[in-house]
Amino acid sequence: MRKNNNSNRGSSQGKSSGNSSKRSEKSPSGKRVGKSRVVEKSEPRKEFKPGKNYRKPADKKKEPAAPRPKLKTLSAEGMRLNRFIANAGVCSRREADTFITAGAVTINGKIVTEMGIRVLPGDEVRFDGRKLEAERKVYILLNKPKDYVTTTDDPHADKIVMDLIKDACDERVYPVGRLDRNTTGLLLFTNDGDLSKKLTHPKHNRKKVYQATLDKPVERGHMDMIAAGIELEDGPIAADAISYTSDDKTEVGIEIHSGKNRIVRRIFENFGYRVKKLDRVLFAGLTKKNLPRGKWRILTEKEVKFLKML
Repeated sequence: MRKNNNSNRGSSQGKSSGNSSKRSEKSPSGKRVGKSRVVEKSEPRKEFKPGKNYRKPADKKKEPAAPRPKLKTLSAEGMRLNRFIANAGVCSRREADTFITAGAVTINGKIVTEMGIRVLPGDEVRFDGRKLEAERKVYILLNKPKDYVTTTDDPHADKIVMDLIKDACDERVYPVGRLDRNTTGLLLFTNDGDLSKKLTHPKHNRKKVYQATLDKPVERGHMDMIAAGIELEDGPIAADAISYTSDDKTEVGIEIHSGKNRIVRRIFENFGYRVKKLDRVLFAGLTKKNLPRGKWRILTEKEVKFLKML
């Protein structure tokens, strides 16, 4: 019985081998056959040979790119009515919204009270019966002298900064930020509300450099504390950079981007110093070069583009 079993096992293995070899000859699949054997592909791997009409990717001519669709310009889309009124020098956008809802504005003879209406090229806009024209944008840089108040109108002030630039343009412009009465230096005026907001908001981190003259030498330790940051009554403040500009250490250059009122003076007053003179020598990349005290100039086109790129 044992002999018969062995012979049967051998015959079955032979059949299995024969069957698997036939299977491999017919269709070499590379898959596992049965429970233990793997059938290898018997045919050699064919190498790729390019045909006669084959071209290398580098030789393939590039198809011309499809033309980009033209973007709609502001003039084609129009301008929001409140912005148009603000650009015309009448008032701010927020105040314009009030006038619109009150029915004081017309477009092409029809009263408009809805928000979000756009003024298209050729539209006639009137405010309180007066025809409005979109003003050209004006940018004026002034080297402010001492004793002038940074305001557009103050009946209690003897001197205001607007008196210094009254002959600069016909458009209604506003000061960008503030300089207190005793602070001298760079002050920018414009009727470009978007740029004004961009230059004055602290989050945009616009660089301002001041030259401060103190009543006594500033201690090195106090300089380090100002650079690291101190706590004032309205919150923490730190200088972006600070250094001595005179051998006797009574003159200090300080770079800061905060727009808080009298911030440089209050920083030094916190340590018991009195600021005798304070001059803003740099504002958003603009300098006082070739601009005498009390004089103004119109910004160049290159300077305006630089400000808008900041």
